Amino acid sequence: MRSESATPSVMAILNVSADSFSGDGGAGIERARAFVAQGADIVDVGGESTRPGATPVDPVEEQRLVVPVVAAVAGMGVAVSIDTRNAGTMEAALDAGASIVNDVSGLTHDPAAARLVARRGCRVVIMHSRGTPETMAGLADYTDVVAEVKAELAARVAAAERAGVQRDRIVVDPGIGFAKNAEQNLVLLRGLAEFRSLGLPILVGVSRKSFIGRYGGEADPARRGPGSIAAAIFALERGATWLRVHDVAETVQAIRIWQTLSGSPIQ
Repeated sequence: MRSESATPSVMAILNVSADSFSGDGGAGIERARAFVAQGADIVDVGGESTRPGATPVDPVEEQRLVVPVVAAVAGMGVAVSIDTRNAGTMEAALDAGASIVNDVSGLTHDPAAARLVARRGCRVVIMHSRGTPETMAGLADYTDVVAEVKAELAARVAAAERAGVQRDRIVVDPGIGFAKNAEQNLVLLRGLAEFRSLGLPILVGVSRKSFIGRYGGEADPARRGPGSIAAAIFALERGATWLRVHDVAETVQAIRIWQTLSGSPIQ
């Protein structure tokens, strides 16, 4: 993984759940190989869809789906992240070669998660959301979405630190699309620079999300690549350091041109 001071880290989305619109399924290992060839710094493996309205997956089934993929990808010379809310799946994936935990619940879903992350010393992405995938759509009630998301994220970081997670292992994610409506996503991205004051790397995941479809006029998630890349570059300009994406090659190329034009090309 490239250092955060040199260039943004590109995290490739590899969903092996049956409920994912990515459609990776059993071809996950081959898709991971392609992502690595295209320049991904991290492959984020998930076995449970957490998009709004998704139903939970039993952790045993989740582990059956993700552990073989994590083990295979870990041998490809790329960092592997496990996208899960469940401490048992986190541990199984870390044992299989993952080095990053990406928890959309911000370590709140499973009471054992924070202690596990602290004990293992891995990096962890703490994302902002409210409720669960089944309930989050009804919890997008904010007076000031930037200030409130930032405060709630700061509280979750503090809770992780109290559980023993070292601050230099934490990455924060404002949770675009999670308990936020389309307009709130825009406001949050416009105010992303406010999150720099947390003093932590910022991950942003806008790839193919519904607000891209709404404002870009594209109903098919698979055809939202151009809008996703535009939003990702916008986020980089405001302080994002990690990008979670479906379209790896296109995003890597866009970053190269953005950095070249801004005077700091990739080394």
